[in-house]
Amino acid sequence: MGWWFKIDLWKRVMVGLALGAITGLILRQVMGAEAAGANVTAWAKPIGDAFINLIKMLVVPLIFTTLVSGVLAMGDPKKLGSLGGRALGMYMCTTLIAVSFGLLMGSIIQPGAGFDTTTVNPADMENTRAQLAANPQPGSVAEQLMNTILSIIPTNPVAAMANGDVLPIIFFAIMFGIGILVSGDAGKPLANVMNSAAEAMMKLTLIVMETAPIGVFALMAWVLGDRGLTILAVLGKMTAALYIACALHMLFTFGFVIKVILRLPLFDFFRGAVDAQAVAFSTSSSNATLPMTMSCATQNLGISKSIASSVLPLGATINMDGTALYQGLIALFAAQALGLPMTFSMYFTIALMATLVSIGTAGIPSVSLFLAATTLSVVGVSADQTVLIIALLFPFDRILDMARTVTNITGDLAVATAVAKWEGEFDEEVFRARDAV
Repeated sequence: MGWWFKIDLWKRVMVGLALGAITGLILRQVMGAEAAGANVTAWAKPIGDAFINLIKMLVVPLIFTTLVSGVLAMGDPKKLGSLGGRALGMYMCTTLIAVSFGLLMGSIIQPGAGFDTTTVNPADMENTRAQLAANPQPGSVAEQLMNTILSIIPTNPVAAMANGDVLPIIFFAIMFGIGILVSGDAGKPLANVMNSAAEAMMKLTLIVMETAPIGVFALMAWVLGDRGLTILAVLGKMTAALYIACALHMLFTFGFVIKVILRLPLFDFFRGAVDAQAVAFSTSSSNATLPMTMSCATQNLGISKSIASSVLPLGATINMDGTALYQGLIALFAAQALGLPMTFSMYFTIALMATLVSIGTAGIPSVSLFLAATTLSVVGVSADQTVLIIALLFPFDRILDMARTVTNITGDLAVATAVAKWEGEFDEEVFRARDAV
């Protein structure tokens, strides 16, 4: 199998992606929809879940150790202000632009126009109503913003790590790193331990990433074997609007950052990010993709470990361009399907609400769909109508979530590349080295 491991990982992942899709569709064609769904659920889903669990195993220790090590590498806590300010500023700007692309495509393609809402399965509506009741959303922008800010500070850091709450982990890791720095000589032994732990976690990440082609194959076989391509027929316009909006946002917004602002070759950026994009597409989880995103940043894009370990975990939690874009698209879809009028001020409010709702969204599959309850209230959608719209989209959300997650992690890498170059923590030779491949 030595020849297999000599192939670039991104190529192996793409092979797994393609073979998984083909396998799922062939099984569905040969065995029938119901039998194929049961078949891939029996063998492919457990393999895919095992791959996701392997990655999730890395997330918390990887974020904590590499972020503490990154703070220590800066040597001066004051640098955190410059780095954090630049990262947050770019995250907010790109998110607002993402919502605009969603609203633009929603206005052009009109995915909800003439849609028959009576086709929703009553069982799906009851399930959606139960999930919305279990996850109540704040009723105002101010409340949403305040809850997000307060959630950053952990009352129990150990509990935050056990629950996988990324923002509190990031906050505590930064504070812990600062504490080690200001401890001087007394903190050096602990600093050595954290640096060693961060290095060990990065090596473990590279080992786990070698299983990505198998995991991606299994996940794609399960998704397409269980759901097939009927999703594209049922919600074709919605799928087209989302995928086109995501593609335009990645090409023009991130392309502008890389090509115009940073004056770097755009092809090299996307080629360096493709490993993470493939994993993001198959897992539909920004958090699950984080280890691969960090590996791409340091190994392919020339971003220093200190920048990657601080900017990327933050981005995996608050930089949800795909999620924000989708929130705006859902709002327009609902307004069109239900025949609700739209005004210019409503477009502006949707953009603001979608941006705020996306901040701190858990990086797990389909969670952003249920957050749409807050955004839908802006266009005058009632509680019952909200249940109807979300229940309508939920069975097909996995395919939509794939594109959103790719957009999210691509944005993380674009911002990390920019911050690294501005902070003098960027190796352009590594970024361009792939030209010779």
